[in-house]
Amino acid sequence: MADRRTLLHQTADLAADFLDGLPTRPVGAIATHDELLQAFGGPLSGRGEASGEVIDHLARIADPGLIASAGPRYFGFVIGGSLPAALAADWLTSAWDNNAGLYAIGPAASVAEEVAAGWLVDLFGLPADSSVGFSTGATMASFTALAAGRHRVLARAGWNVEEDGLIGAPDLAVVVGAEAHVTIHVSLQMLGLGRGRVFKVDVRMLSGRHWRASPTGPCSSVPSPAT
Repeated sequence: MADRRTLLHQTADLAADFLDGLPTRPVGAIATHDELLQAFGGPLSGRGEASGEVIDHLARIADPGLIASAGPRYFGFVIGGSLPAALAADWLTSAWDNNAGLYAIGPAASVAEEVAAGWLVDLFGLPADSSVGFSTGATMASFTALAAGRHRVLARAGWNVEEDGLIGAPDLAVVVGAEAHVTIHVSLQMLGLGRGRVFKVDVRMLSGRHWRASPTGPCSSVPSPAT
């Protein structure tokens, strides 16, 4: 128990040192891929190591390959630094190590999601009975939204895709912006709709909502995020 507490304090100090150094450390990685591969690699050890040694070693070899995306000088991809409270809460949830998949095995996590969902529905002015889900990232968010759209469009055409699958289903046209995020195409591929079977529209050429598309059969449109 004492060793575990010491380890967690050690890890907290390493994390705090990294965060304190964000204003001055290089924003980009200073090590090449080959240098990182050499530092991380080597033959698989035949023995275990003390936990503190593992954490110290990881912090040392990873540091040259870290991007300072948590700091104020990063202007690369759409990645935001976490708030201190969010970071601390993330540590706590890792320590709790509860499975949030079901209420029976993670009651607190389940209720936290339920409350957060209610707040979002209220914030966005959505119907009170709206269904809310939390995805793992952009790809699964796109996947979930497209799956819902696929269900609704095919249902209107008299086809139950969950029951009968896509074999024999009406052709489904998907309209996307010309600069649609790559996750849209990946999701279309996983959903069996095909990433190559889309109608691309240059949204810069559109004026408001006055546009026309002429695909045959059911159609679903996918808004492009402004990123």
